[in-house]
Amino acid sequence: MELFILIRKEINFYDEFKVWYNKIIQDFNFEYQKDCKARDYISSIISEKENWDLDTILSLFKNDLSKKSIILIYGCGPSLERTILYLLKNGVNLNEQKILNIAADGASRLLREKHIATCAIFSDLDGITKNEFKYPNYMIVHAHGDNLERIKWFEKEIIEFEKIIFTTQVEPNENILNPGGFTDGDRILFFLRALLLPTQKLYLIGMDFFNLVGMYSKIGLQKKHKADPIKQKKLIYAAELIDWLKNQIKNDIYYVNSKKPSKNYENITLKQFLKVFK
Repeated sequence: MELFILIRKEINFYDEFKVWYNKIIQDFNFEYQKDCKARDYISSIISEKENWDLDTILSLFKNDLSKKSIILIYGCGPSLERTILYLLKNGVNLNEQKILNIAADGASRLLREKHIATCAIFSDLDGITKNEFKYPNYMIVHAHGDNLERIKWFEKEIIEFEKIIFTTQVEPNENILNPGGFTDGDRILFFLRALLLPTQKLYLIGMDFFNLVGMYSKIGLQKKHKADPIKQKKLIYAAELIDWLKNQIKNDIYYVNSKKPSKNYENITLKQFLKVFK
């Protein structure tokens, strides 16, 4: 039991992150009370789940993570499709035993289309369909003030999905975590930061923080498009948060096929990335 509590404590990062959170809600004019309402609604759903235990699920997730040497994290940026198609065309088996695939929100739809096994989906539910609850090992669902209606839409799937974890933007409680992070993509790194083994390497695919949005970022999009000013600002925050996280993660982390380099992490080309699998 003490080990379980330690895992939860390691993941919760609210005290360290709340300066960022306060800045974000002021900058975007978000409402703290609405974020609390979404968290509390998730809590009411949890009470309807049978035999659900957060600590057991966290232990299972950490164990599954520990078995892999290569962790691929997929965002919804416009380079996502090209990168995956390049790897598949060049014979890379993304279901290889040493690889663990984690998708941010709508990127999971492309992985499903390409029959790529997905260990976990991190989502605030605005980029996925109900089909995305059918195939990953884990769902990590985020509650915030603007997605309460989406939570209600997916309520049946949330209740029925066994290995599901919930996150919030405000103070965590006994059943809901706050790992820090803002968008689904950067939240993955915040969640993983305390669970990684030093030898594991992380590759960020489709994590493009500039003024184009990929077609998998929202339901119904047919092509990439220019981000509106609010979305551009969110992408800037996501990139800054990943850079800020550098001191918390000692692992090697690479942006793959990204047009915007990070000041703290190395960018690698598709040809360089291909060598990782040979």
